[in-house]
Amino acid sequence: MRAMNVAVGVMVLVSVAADAGPCPTRSSWPTTAWPDKTAQTTAAKGPQIKALEDALFTLTGADGDRKGIRTDGLLIIKGGELIYEKYARGFAATNRHLSWSVAKSYTSVLTGVAVQQGALSLDDSICKYLKQYEGQSVCEIQVKHPLTFGSGLGWQEGYEDEPYQLSSVISMFFGEGHKDQLKHILSHRRAYAPNEKWWYSTGDSQLLATVVKRALEAAGHGKDAFWTLLFNRIGSGGLVLEEDALGTVQGGSHLFATPRDFARLGYLMLNDGCWNGERLLPEGWVAASTTPSEVYVKSADKSEKLPSGYSWWLNRPVPAREQPKPWADAPEDAYAALGHWGQRIIVVPSLDLVIVRTGDDREGSVDPNLILKHALEVAR
Repeated sequence: MRAMNVAVGVMVLVSVAADAGPCPTRSSWPTTAWPDKTAQTTAAKGPQIKALEDALFTLTGADGDRKGIRTDGLLIIKGGELIYEKYARGFAATNRHLSWSVAKSYTSVLTGVAVQQGALSLDDSICKYLKQYEGQSVCEIQVKHPLTFGSGLGWQEGYEDEPYQLSSVISMFFGEGHKDQLKHILSHRRAYAPNEKWWYSTGDSQLLATVVKRALEAAGHGKDAFWTLLFNRIGSGGLVLEEDALGTVQGGSHLFATPRDFARLGYLMLNDGCWNGERLLPEGWVAASTTPSEVYVKSADKSEKLPSGYSWWLNRPVPAREQPKPWADAPEDAYAALGHWGQRIIVVPSLDLVIVRTGDDREGSVDPNLILKHALEVAR
């Protein structure tokens, strides 16, 4: 679930595994641990750190009263080094945190891994990997469509503050749909042709994650392909990605990882999809992921002010929509994975920066601009 709150143009769709391009050179890679420079930052940036913590750690009273900004963990990675880290509310560096819709950006990266491995193409029909649906109208949906929230399925993205009987999400996780989540997703009526309308959907991401899993299995990578091809390689082998009883991957919301693991995903993106000299994502994938998608630019509702690419959220202005960049205090190249209740992975390539924030903001998630405004003062 998402908290609602590179030049602009038509996204380039990476449809085949690209030849490996040059990977960035780094003095170290945090596969086992982040180089720790937090002590130096504390000594040099005391006033800036106080301002950061005064803004983002404001819990007052008992935890159950839910007063103030309830940050659980906050990390800043600069130049591949951990320069700031703080936990609260009983959390520590070893605690896995529920990702909510940050999982959608993981699913995006996993799709890129499958493309790099030659296991699928973005132009493939989903039915190539979901054989039970062959011959049905859903076969018009191609892999690229749920990647950009353009499947056309009439999904209703309602959460706990909306009528439960109208929510596709609540039905999928807690109602009749939980018995077979894939069937639940694909039983939604076709509201639009694929790529006609941008329509934010946890169902799209869960569909995509399941297609990617099936494609990698069909290519001979086995049931643990997500771990062997991505998670283990970047040092995040301990994360948990849930599935329903029939194997539908909950790649739209139910991933559990430590904040340092979240930072590793951001660092992979920051380094153009490379890790320790090995290209895990196709050349050009990160650039395509962080460009506003064609379907977003042409068809998103005017109330949606946050551009998206391959299930990443962007700080790009969109002139075609007369839309300024959403995060005023950050460079235009910043982008993020965003999750319900304030989960954030924010990447700022021009500053060689990754910021991770986890929390519990059920009354209105913390705007990434607030995090960026103070974190940038610490990092600069």
